[in-house]
This record gives sequence, C-alpha cells and structure tokens, in this order.
Amino acid sequence: MSLESEVLKRIKPTDEEVASINRSAESLKKAVESYVRDHGMDVEIRFVGSYAKGTYLSDPDIDLFILFPENVSSKELETSGLSVGEAIIKGTKMYSEHPYTRGTYEGMDVDLVPSYSIQTTDKLKSAVDRTPFHTRYILENLKEEQKDEVRLLKKFMKGIGVYGAEPNTRGFSGYMCELLVLHYGSFIGVLEGASEWKEGTTIHINRKGPPIMGPLVVYDPVDHKRNVASAVHIDTMALFVVAARAYISSPSEKFFFPAERAPYSREELQRISDRNGSRIITVVFDRPDVIEDNLYSQLWKTRYALTRKLNDFDYNVLRAVHEMYDRTLEIVFEIERDVLSKTYKHVGPPVWVKAADSFISKWKNNLYGPPFMEDGFWNVIAERMYFTAKEMLADEAAVSGIGREIDPRNMKIRDHETSLNETDPLLLTELLDSKNSWEV
Repeated sequence: MSLESEVLKRIKPTDEEVASINRSAESLKKAVESYVRDHGMDVEIRFVGSYAKGTYLSDPDIDLFILFPENVSSKELETSGLSVGEAIIKGTKMYSEHPYTRGTYEGMDVDLVPSYSIQTTDKLKSAVDRTPFHTRYILENLKEEQKDEVRLLKKFMKGIGVYGAEPNTRGFSGYMCELLVLHYGSFIGVLEGASEWKEGTTIHINRKGPPIMGPLVVYDPVDHKRNVASAVHIDTMALFVVAARAYISSPSEKFFFPAERAPYSREELQRISDRNGSRIITVVFDRPDVIEDNLYSQLWKTRYALTRKLNDFDYNVLRAVHEMYDRTLEIVFEIERDVLSKTYKHVGPPVWVKAADSFISKWKNNLYGPPFMEDGFWNVIAERMYFTAKEMLADEAAVSGIGREIDPRNMKIRDHETSLNETDPLLLTELLDSKNSWEV
C-alpha cells in the first residue's frame, strides 16, 4: 500500500463519521429554516465550503449561507442575518466585509453567513457572494476520486504550516487546494507542479483575466478579475515549494503528521546564542481586545516595522519570530549586536559642492573633532542617537508604523539575558533553530 493510501486511511472521515456529520448538518439547516420561516424572512439556506463539496477532513467546519434577495439593504441583511446566528448557535459576531456569526452546533464549528443571492459574479455586492459560485464550480468539475487528492493536499499543507488564507498563516485556502488538484490532476501532480514554481507563477483553469501582480497568481474560474492566491505570502509560497521538492525526493508521513516540537532547555538556548555570537531582544505588548484575524495582521505589521527600525539603526536583524498569547503579543529578534559604539562616521557632501561650506560650519566645533576629507567627501565623527537596541526601541516604536491597535505605551522590552531567562523557550527554539516541521 502506498504512503498516500496509508495517510488517507487516517484523515478521511469514516462512513460512521460522515453519517454523524450529515445528521448534525441537516439538523442545523432545519433549525435555521424553521427560524427564518417563523420570522417571515425571504431567504434561501445553502451549505457551501468543504462540507458541501465533500472535500473535508474529519471534524469539518460547517459553512451555512443565508442568501437574501438583492433588493434587501445591507443593514437589513446584517441585522436579520446576525439574528439567526444569535438564535441558533449563540455564537460570536465576526467580521469580513460584513458581520457573520461563528459558533458551535451539536459539537460542530459553524459559520452562519448572510449573503446576497446573485446570478453572476460580475456585480458582486460583497466578497462572500462568490462563495456559492465556488461551491457549484467544484461540484461540477472535481471528479469523485479527486476529492481524496484534495484531502491529501490539505493535510500536507496543514502539516507544513501553509494551510489557510488567514493573516496568521498567509497561505492556501481550501478552495485553492481544490483548484490546484483540478489543474494538476492529483496530489502528486500538484507537488510536481509546485516544485517548478517561481515568483510570478500564473495558473488559470479555463482562461486568464486581466494582468495581476503577485508572488503567485491563480485566476478564479468564477471571477477572472480575482486572484485566489492573493493571501499567499512569498515566504509561504517558498515553504510549499521547498516541502514539495523534499517530499518528492523522500516521501514521509512527517509531512502530514509532523512531530510536536519540544523546546530546548534554557542552557541549550544559551549555548546556541553563544555559538552564534548574536543577541536576543524581545518586545512584549499587552494584547488588545481585537478580532484575532485583524490582530494577526497588526502583529505582522509591527514585526516588520520594528525590524526596519533595528536595521536602520545598525542593530541588524538576523531572524525574528512572533506569537500571540492570551494576554500578550511577543516578538523576538535575533540581532547582530545590541550595543553600538558611542560614535560613528557621518559622511557629508563632496568637498567641491557649495553645501560643503555649511557642513564644515555646522561641525567645526564638534566634540569629537573637526570634519576630515576621505574619498572626495567631508566626514565627521558624530555621536549616535542610541547606544543600545533596547533604548532605541523604547523611543522609536511609537513612530515606527506598528499595528494601529497595538499600544506602545504598555510595551515592555527584554534584553538579551532577560529574554533567555523569561521568553517562552519554544519561541526561542523556533528562533534559534529554524527547522522545517518535517525535519523535527
């Protein structure tokens, strides 16, 4: 029996599981239909997503759409749609382009999503209006035997950490997995195709739409103006390419079922840091009360903003990782140095330009000596604004362009020794030993 067959036996829902899921899903649909009928709502109730398409793994999320006529106002759609979710699954209000409800029903995770019933994607009223078209397209084009190929691809992507278009993963959606199997024919076909990808790769199932820029472009067959891969970050794409090549070279169940990583001891982390000759600095923010997806976007933005600052001030980031905890957001940087010399060489204008006179006048009484000539330019020894990375971040974080709802006023900074003693050892392990999931 092939490795893929063995994996499939572990990830494909059994007949008993399918029957149980179907019973709960139908019960949910009947409850929603009863509610909308009792409240005189002119809507259609329809399953979408992986459950409707039959490409789900065990324990699937159930996506149930409440489709309103196009003449209903967006305010009425929102109010009426959320009332259904509150009554049936008593869930949490979530936000896409407009609110929907996320909760549980008979142990299943459920999204109840109000949407418009439209006839064509040419005139969308919101992005979620495409979803029923996606479901119909896959049902009409994906062969029955290809559903298992999609399951394998989804589990592979989950195993290597690239599955999901949410901001924390920046990866591949379930719909994109289905389209890739349609395009390449099978799970192995997708990996063989992906092993040849490079930045700017473009894929179309039936026809291209207008030119789209991105690391990876996959034209949506139901809306040719849209890139299904728009959420895929170039690093996520690169990780998938590397994993595809590695699996083709040496197949292993570790790609689907990676071992849980054990953190190194504090002593081992200290040893690795000493070996590298680098320094660790951790930035900690209080976690704001913000929807998780939005907060992940802001956390990435903050990580990039602080990386730029550290580089601009010559501390030079080697690697960075971040994590969201119940109460805090933490970003850990490995940097070349955390202390700089008191002074540095400031390069001025060429000696023959008129601006040179004002440069000389400004610096002639400089504490560290007057300007001097080198390679045709005036230079001067000047004092740095900051000597340590910690004091620089303390002053500059607020003006660095961090996430809008991440408050720099409650920021705490751990220096090298404090980071090695107090920062989560698993996070430090991921920082200092960046193995891929299948290599652990």
